[in-house]
Amino acid sequence: MGTRPLLNRRLDGLGTTIFAEMSALATATGSINLGQGFPDTDGPRGIAEAAARAVLEGRGNQYPPGPGIPELRTAIAEHQQRFRGLAYDPDTEVLVTAGATEAIAAALLALLEPGDEVIALEPFYDSYAACIAMAGAVRVPLTLRAPDFRPDLDRLRALVTPRTRLLLLNSPHNPTGLVLSPDELAAIAALAVERDLLVVTDEVYEHLVFAGAHHPIAALPGMRERTVSISSAGKTFSFTGWKVGWVTAPAPLVAAVRTAKQYLTYVSAGPFQYAVAEALRLPDAYFEDFRADLRRKRDLLADGLAAAGFRVFNPEGTYFITTDITPLGEKDGVEFCRALPERCGVVAIPNAVFYDDPEAGRPLVRFTFCKKDEVLQEAVTRLQRL
Repeated sequence: MGTRPLLNRRLDGLGTTIFAEMSALATATGSINLGQGFPDTDGPRGIAEAAARAVLEGRGNQYPPGPGIPELRTAIAEHQQRFRGLAYDPDTEVLVTAGATEAIAAALLALLEPGDEVIALEPFYDSYAACIAMAGAVRVPLTLRAPDFRPDLDRLRALVTPRTRLLLLNSPHNPTGLVLSPDELAAIAALAVERDLLVVTDEVYEHLVFAGAHHPIAALPGMRERTVSISSAGKTFSFTGWKVGWVTAPAPLVAAVRTAKQYLTYVSAGPFQYAVAEALRLPDAYFEDFRADLRRKRDLLADGLAAAGFRVFNPEGTYFITTDITPLGEKDGVEFCRALPERCGVVAIPNAVFYDDPEAGRPLVRFTFCKKDEVLQEAVTRLQRL
C-alpha cells in the first residue's frame, strides 16, 4: 500500500468525532451526557404509532420514490407555506433526505467544485467542515465572538472574493444559540444578490427560537432563486434516529442536489416518511408547547450553570448553552471536558472542536438541555462540586 495515508487527505484531522468520544466517556463513567444533542424522551406517541402503522401496512418497507414519498413532500411544502409564507412545488422543489446531515452533504457536493470558497459561520457544526473538504472546496470562517456572537457584516463583505461560490448559514446557530436578526439577514441577502452567491441555510432548529421569531432568508428579495433551505424532523419532533430531513429550493437547485443525493443513500426511512408527514400537520399548539418546554429547560440549566460558576451565554435558539470556563479558573475546554466526568459525573462538549482556530474557542464549553427535568436537576447538583 506504500507510504501514502489510507485516508483521503481532504479528511485529514476529521477522524472520530468529539461526540463519539464524549458519549463513550459518558457510558464508561456512568455520567450524565449533556454533550450530544439528542433528547432522552421520544416525540408524540401518535406520530410513533403512525410509523408503526406504516410498517405493518407495508407502506415504505420497500424503496420509496427517490425524491421522497408524495405525502411527505406535500406536507413539507404545506409547512413552508404555513410557517414561513414560502410557496414550493412539492413535485419539483422539495427533496427528502436522510436527515439534514445528508441534505448538507448532497447540497455541498452538488454545488461546489475544487477551489470554490465557502463562507460559513464559525464555530461550525462539525459536518460542514467535512462536507466542504469532501467537495474539494475551501472553508472561510466568519467567526462569531462572545459574548453576543453577532456576525461582523463588514468582515463578511471583506471575505468575499472572486472564488466565493456559496454562503453556508445556520440559524438558529449550533453551538452558540445565535438567531440571525431580520437586519442581519437583509444585509447578508443583499450581499448574496450583489455578488451572485448561492446560499445553503441549515434551519433544523427553526421551531426552537426563544426570543423573537425565525426568519427564513429565502423569503427576502432576490433570495428564493439562490437559496437551498434545509430542515428536518429530528429536532422538532424528538425522533432523531429516524433521520428524515428535507431540502426546499427552486427546481434547478433541487435537481442539482438530488443528483448528488441519489448516489449517497438513494432513499431512506420509508415508513418514517409517512409518520413525519402527519407530524408536520400537528396543530400550532404542539409547536408552541414544544418551544415553551425547551425554553423552561434552558432556563433551568442556565441558572444551574451560573450558580456553579460558569459564565453563561443564554442562547436565543437551539437546545444548547455555550459557557465560558475561565471564571472557574480553567483555560482549556478540551482538557476540562475530558476531566469533567471524573470530577462530577457530567459530560459536555468543548467548543474548540468547532473552530478552525482552536484558540478562538478554547475556554468555551457547550451543554445541551434537551433532557428530562430530573436529569437536568441532577446534572446541576453534580456541577456544584466544581
